[in-house]
Amino acid sequence: MVSSKDVAKHAGVSQTTVSRVLNTPDLVKQKTKDKVLKAIEKLSYVPDANARSLVQKKTGVITLLSGPLHNPFFVDTTTAIVNYANENGYRVNVHFVNDKKLSEAYSSAIENKVDGMILSCILLDDPIFERLKRMSIPFITYNRKHKNEELFVEIDNEEAGFLAAEHLIQLGHKDIAWVGGPLTVSTFKNRFEGYKKALKKHRIIENPLYIFHTDSSKNDIQKAFEDLQNCINKPTAICSGADSVAFNLMNNALSSGLKIPEDISIIGIDNVDLSNHGAMQLTTVGSITENNLGRLAIEKLIEMIELEKSTCIQITESVKVFLRNTTAKRKD
Repeated sequence: MVSSKDVAKHAGVSQTTVSRVLNTPDLVKQKTKDKVLKAIEKLSYVPDANARSLVQKKTGVITLLSGPLHNPFFVDTTTAIVNYANENGYRVNVHFVNDKKLSEAYSSAIENKVDGMILSCILLDDPIFERLKRMSIPFITYNRKHKNEELFVEIDNEEAGFLAAEHLIQLGHKDIAWVGGPLTVSTFKNRFEGYKKALKKHRIIENPLYIFHTDSSKNDIQKAFEDLQNCINKPTAICSGADSVAFNLMNNALSSGLKIPEDISIIGIDNVDLSNHGAMQLTTVGSITENNLGRLAIEKLIEMIELEKSTCIQITESVKVFLRNTTAKRKD
């Protein structure tokens, strides 16, 4: 039986290119497309998905375990992952999950045979990591990473937390609150460590009344904001553990009659597309290259699948502050 590998060899191209010609021909140069089509005709290749799956022992399917869509970070990354996978001949089964239902999501994802998995919901001490390694399923995590510190794509989260707090300190703020997510997640844990590092550098004493590790839900973030406003000495600035947290805090502040940044400065971390929207203009910290972490991760995963070997992937993107309109100098 003729396979796509035979077609690729005859045409002098990669298997990925053959897949693109068959699935997304508009993305392939005409000269390359002609070579592949001639090889298909000459070899009488029939691109039957089931036959390919049996011969190559592949399904053409990738499972994505993503965080919930109320977080714009996952909107951006899921879109990038699905688009790139489709361009390269793969379908993506997407599961949107929260940390409270991870076990159920893992069980559901592993039930079906897939070529690889991409996860953004892994916890620092998550047993799924070793389980996937034992099952020899190609996989990669993005945004979050396991304590083993391998097979991940992230931004420099500790530096991001440091730069966010440092930016507020340089504007004269000393009463700076932290509102982030659970410390069981590498992203929030490391960003919080960076925040503390900046305060320590400038000899600002941490105020426990200003620290909130929420479950990232809208209600929990609102409660954190209300508690901050009930402080005798209210913070003049808030360092948010993620842009999604910052957007909720902005809504809470505006609903309370506060002006941003005149009454309170708010900075996020992630630099999602929505942060640069004209109605938001959120000052935030993100990748210097502005690379989409989902896109970087799916590229590496497909490489692993097609090369049929596991590699040590440890990608940490450098970060910088994206100065917009939600932070300002502290009022005297």
